[in-house]
Amino acid sequence: MPIRRARATRRAMLRLFGPHCDGSPIEATATARIPDDVTWIDLLEPTREEEQLVEALIGSNVPTRADLAEIEPSSRLYQRGGSLYMTVSTLSGIDEGHPSSSPIGFILTPAHLVTVRYADPRPFRLLAEHWQREPELARDAAHMFVRLLDAIVDRIADEIERAAAQIERISCHIFAADIDERRIPAKLLTALLVQIGRAQSLVSRIRETAVSTSRLINFLTATERIKQIDDERDHVASQGADISALIDHSSYLAEQLTFMLDASLGLISIEQNAAMKLFSWAALVFLPPTLVAGVYGMNFEHMPELKWLYGYPMALTIMLISAIGPLIYLRRRGWV
Repeated sequence: MPIRRARATRRAMLRLFGPHCDGSPIEATATARIPDDVTWIDLLEPTREEEQLVEALIGSNVPTRADLAEIEPSSRLYQRGGSLYMTVSTLSGIDEGHPSSSPIGFILTPAHLVTVRYADPRPFRLLAEHWQREPELARDAAHMFVRLLDAIVDRIADEIERAAAQIERISCHIFAADIDERRIPAKLLTALLVQIGRAQSLVSRIRETAVSTSRLINFLTATERIKQIDDERDHVASQGADISALIDHSSYLAEQLTFMLDASLGLISIEQNAAMKLFSWAALVFLPPTLVAGVYGMNFEHMPELKWLYGYPMALTIMLISAIGPLIYLRRRGWV
């Protein structure tokens, strides 16, 4: 029975990549079986019918969404019946402004690679487009898996570069050479803290993905399956070195963000202290004249200055001197 393509509007999707498949979504209900020469089977939010179709081909169960959500290493990386079951957290939602990490399951059998996912990260789209140009990428499951790891590692590196550029822009604003450039309204200060928080969230997701990918690569290199792709062993080792360097760099970015957050809060405190200081010396300057005005504003009958010709100018002079005196003192002390 011929394979029928799925409707484009459908989110759940089963795609086949191989010598006689073009990677287009297919309808599981209209397909009797998956061809044996298929190299990569990609399941996106699979239905039960799609899972059963794949299970009939590989002879084992497809992990469910709950299985992929398990976080303990023994549930994410294990070997069963000659097949490798691996789960890795991948970045998604970055282009939409809501970075998150979604678990993606890999089943690597001797003849097939099955991916189970409930998100659509960029590496899968890029690899599918690359396969359209170079179908020889899908010559066997193991090499296809290594190419997919390449795309995931490259994606992590690209997002680290983007995060580093964003952090650099925030840093230039916080540590501007001109003090007036750092004195911004409270609304913009809030936006600055939000930018730092979003950058921290992105770096955290990147680090989570990098650590998860590193564990997967270490698991792969420790299995006997790596011997079947001996020509790729050095390449996989290079991927492990790259991901280790990316983890270190993500840790550095996280520390830099923590420092910038502390610096931002420190600058905000300085601005608040400066405002309080202004109110303090203003109160000190106007307090003595207020005292003099209060004294001469009392309604006592026997106050000689009330009937004195120069009483009013004298009171004004005393008030002026009592205001200028504290101001001169504060300026000499360098407090204003």
